Amino acid sequence: MGLPSLGGTAVMSGFLDGLSRAGATSSHRPGSAASGQARRRGQRRGAVFAALWLWPMAPAIHAVLVGQVTAPLAAGAGLAAFIVLYLFVVVQGFSGTGQPTLRNQALLALVTVLGVTLAAAYGGQPGGWLGLVLYMAAAGVALYGLPLAYYWLGAMVAVQVVLGMMHGEPAPEIAESVFNTIMAGALIMVVRRMMRLIRELSATREELARAAVEGERLRFARDLHDLLGHSLSLIVVKAEVVRRTAGRDAEAAAREAAEIEQIGRTALAEVRQAVTGYRARAFTAELATAGAALSDAGIEPTVRTTAEPLPAAVDDAFAWAVREAATNVIRHSGASSCVIALSRAGHWQLEVRDDGRGVPADPAPGNGLRGLAERLALVGGTLSTVDLSGGGFVLRATVPEGGHA
Repeated sequence: MGLPSLGGTAVMSGFLDGLSRAGATSSHRPGSAASGQARRRGQRRGAVFAALWLWPMAPAIHAVLVGQVTAPLAAGAGLAAFIVLYLFVVVQGFSGTGQPTLRNQALLALVTVLGVTLAAAYGGQPGGWLGLVLYMAAAGVALYGLPLAYYWLGAMVAVQVVLGMMHGEPAPEIAESVFNTIMAGALIMVVRRMMRLIRELSATREELARAAVEGERLRFARDLHDLLGHSLSLIVVKAEVVRRTAGRDAEAAAREAAEIEQIGRTALAEVRQAVTGYRARAFTAELATAGAALSDAGIEPTVRTTAEPLPAAVDDAFAWAVREAATNVIRHSGASSCVIALSRAGHWQLEVRDDGRGVPADPAPGNGLRGLAERLALVGGTLSTVDLSGGGFVLRATVPEGGHA
């Protein structure tokens, strides 16, 4: 006679509930410090819940303690070893993330041999020893993934039928035991799959979080370069004006110094906005600022725009483009004039052309143009540059119409 009828689905449902909670705590990425701690925490929790649902073995334990079976000492030692090994294999199976190790497979084989031996030796005696097959099936299904779990469950069903027939169990009781074993195995398969999905979702969530952090880091680095590069260039230009005029026009020098102070305050506010991430550039405002900065640097600006309003995303991208281009002209070109032209002909195009020295023979790599290209890519645009043979440099930012609003 097998274990009590509740030893099938009800026992394993409670057991699986505990193990599913354990699995949720062990879904960190392998190799991390948190992964090891979560794995150990999940193993402890799984062992506790698995132990709580061993109560159907109480009749067998009682039979050993009161001497209702032959050789009770050997039976008790065997049952104790079976329980310990069973708990270990099941917890290892549910907390693992890949193929079972050779050690765990060897322990499963030991559980199986021990369980079959006990069921064969004591199946006809009090205690429901034939029900140990259910636990053997649970251990194997927990350890193996599909499709091996199907084969293991089928083998355990066959073992259960053979042992039941060997001990003269009635056909209805054998059928009930087989049903309980199949249901327990199916539940474990479902929960094992669920726990695998939990691990995959957790890994995906962590990957997305890392990508978001990396994206925010790149955004902040790009914004900081563009904001401070432009502002510091203006401060340098105006500081040179102050130095030149301080001795002969104190009033003009004071005005330039006041503008330096204002530029510094504006830069500080923009950096704060960059930290919060809520920052949008206005193309017309940047166009006016760029024109004034070019004039202060002794570069004659010429601005050509269209009367049509820019889409919001394009407006923001072109605002950064004007800022970066004007900064580069002031800092590197040595130009005397600069033309900024906005046009629309099947696509939006911003062109900044100067008559300076062009690109140095061995230019040092910088973040400005690379960051600008990244900004344009976000709205489906592209960035191109041309070093003019007769002297001068052209920067073109292009965004297709209707690509991004």
